[in-house]
Amino acid sequence: MSPVAKVSEFHREGNDWFCKTGLSSDTTVVVDDVKFHLHKFPLVSKCGKLARMYEESKSIDKKSLWTIVLEEFPGGSDTFLIVARFCYRARVDFTAKNLVSIHCAAEYLEMTNEYGEDNLISQVETFLHKHVLRNWKDCILALQSSTPVLKSAEKLQMIPKLMNAVSTMVCTDPSLFGWPMMMYGTLQSPGGSILWNGINTGARMRSSGSDWWYEDISYLSVDLFKRLIKMMETKGIRAESLAGAMMYYARKYLPGLGRWQSGTSSSSKSRRRVVSFSLAPSSSSSSSMSPVDQIALLETILSLLPEKRGRSFCKFLLGLLRVAFILGVDGNCVKMLERRIGMQLELATLENLLILNYSDSETLYNVDCVERIIRHFVSSPSSSSELTEFSPPSLDPEMSPSSSAPLRKVAKLVDSYMAEVASDVNLKPDKMRSLAAALPESSRPLYDGLYRAFDIYFKEHPWLSDRDKEQLCNIMDYQRLSIDACAHASHNDRLPLRVVLQVLFFEQMHLRTALVGSLNVANTEIGHALTIPGRTGQEIVQRDGWVTIVRQNQVLKVDMQKMRSRVGELEEEFQSIKQEMKKRVGSLSSPRLVKIGCKFLLPRASDAKNDTVQNSVTSTPRSVATNQELPRSSRHSKHRKSFSFFG
Repeated sequence: MSPVAKVSEFHREGNDWFCKTGLSSDTTVVVDDVKFHLHKFPLVSKCGKLARMYEESKSIDKKSLWTIVLEEFPGGSDTFLIVARFCYRARVDFTAKNLVSIHCAAEYLEMTNEYGEDNLISQVETFLHKHVLRNWKDCILALQSSTPVLKSAEKLQMIPKLMNAVSTMVCTDPSLFGWPMMMYGTLQSPGGSILWNGINTGARMRSSGSDWWYEDISYLSVDLFKRLIKMMETKGIRAESLAGAMMYYARKYLPGLGRWQSGTSSSSKSRRRVVSFSLAPSSSSSSSMSPVDQIALLETILSLLPEKRGRSFCKFLLGLLRVAFILGVDGNCVKMLERRIGMQLELATLENLLILNYSDSETLYNVDCVERIIRHFVSSPSSSSELTEFSPPSLDPEMSPSSSAPLRKVAKLVDSYMAEVASDVNLKPDKMRSLAAALPESSRPLYDGLYRAFDIYFKEHPWLSDRDKEQLCNIMDYQRLSIDACAHASHNDRLPLRVVLQVLFFEQMHLRTALVGSLNVANTEIGHALTIPGRTGQEIVQRDGWVTIVRQNQVLKVDMQKMRSRVGELEEEFQSIKQEMKKRVGSLSSPRLVKIGCKFLLPRASDAKNDTVQNSVTSTPRSVATNQELPRSSRHSKHRKSFSFFG
């Protein structure tokens, strides 16, 4: 009787495996330093490779011990044990985890039907097509277990078959693959739990959203993940879904990225596994990945990400940039990230733009990186407008329609960023100037944000010279400062004297413009009241009353008198500041700006004209009562400070 019929079991003794039969072993197979003491007949009858090796060994005595060393055997000694059991006709259980390695080992040993009907290769392929390729769970497990034998599996076309099946199932309704979430859909309890034979199991119904497959494919290796994403792209899966899978994968394995991106989407926080099976963590986890592998993963993710724009997507790119600086990625990768962030900078937030400096630089924040991003934004406005936006709410819940003024959004963001980094005592004035000048002048309708950033910088850097301060302040357009900002700046001791003078000059211009505008409005309303057709003076008096008109005229007189007094005070301040400048700086004895300002603001001859206007207003009743009063001064003495703007 052959040894096959007498097999009872395989057992291990130390580093050797033995097969219990009625005959002694005549063949020793060595796989990865593990010895298998077997017999020639069952091996040669099933394995074409071993049969050929046996025939080629002419010098071997058939009665002597035959030793075979199988180098680079797919799957190692564990897989060879399964193959040996099959050769001895013992029971072999095919699973999704061992299928790929068994197939590779069978091909290695040439176990075709030529060496036995329904040989191992035939049985493996049958199991693959009938069971594995039709089940999502088995496909993922088979792909995950194929990493050790990836090269051999590629030759057998098993990896493309598995990936094609996975891509097809992603495009299909998951309920078609026998998943329990839909199996009990008609037996759902009022509370939403799954019922089994009418008993509440406590399990909740799982959602079948577009992101149900993210976690399952995240257990694949980087190479397999990359290939799977590319195959899904050829299948026509939406770029939003593919980007979501890549973002999920990167957050899982790149250090710190998950923490920075934790607030991206509420759906990502509550996402749960759809498939009710557990995958053992792969070898490439965030805790075991080496820095080299993490860099390779970052570069892979960056190469796969689509050229899209979105609020959450921009936040993710900024997170990748942080990780790139931590890992010390080469310049090309960093440049690509900065360029892609710059093309959608208006979607960024201040929190994500505050990137710490991980190099040997003295500054706390990486200001140079942000400056480069800003310059990318300014230099490529046409490219950024060509980027299409992510639309699904699962990926970009906060995404709003594109703004018509992204430049102004970026200017506001940059001003806030400068105010945040201004407290760094190691930040040089040149860096602040470069940041402020990176955007064109047309980007700021008001310079209040830039003034606030400079004021914080001057406060944290009291040792700066007036020349450095003036160079920074020259970037500001004082005509675009609000009234509150001018009021604050005119009493700001941290500003150079020349800057205060210019602010005072433009503040007076604002006041005079407001005064003239108010008078014009009053005259227009009075003239309109007098020219209303079909209305008599008696009707006007009956409707509004003389008392109301007289009272409004009195208020107008008082406001005009206050405005005239304020203009006089400002003229006195000019004269006082002018005298101080003459004493301190000889070169500023007659500044052109002060001359222009004084000449512009001393038109005493206009008093007569104002009196004429007052008399006309007082003597003429109005049919329409105006509620608009003349603007009042924000301060009545030079010692009073305004806290309405900066506090």
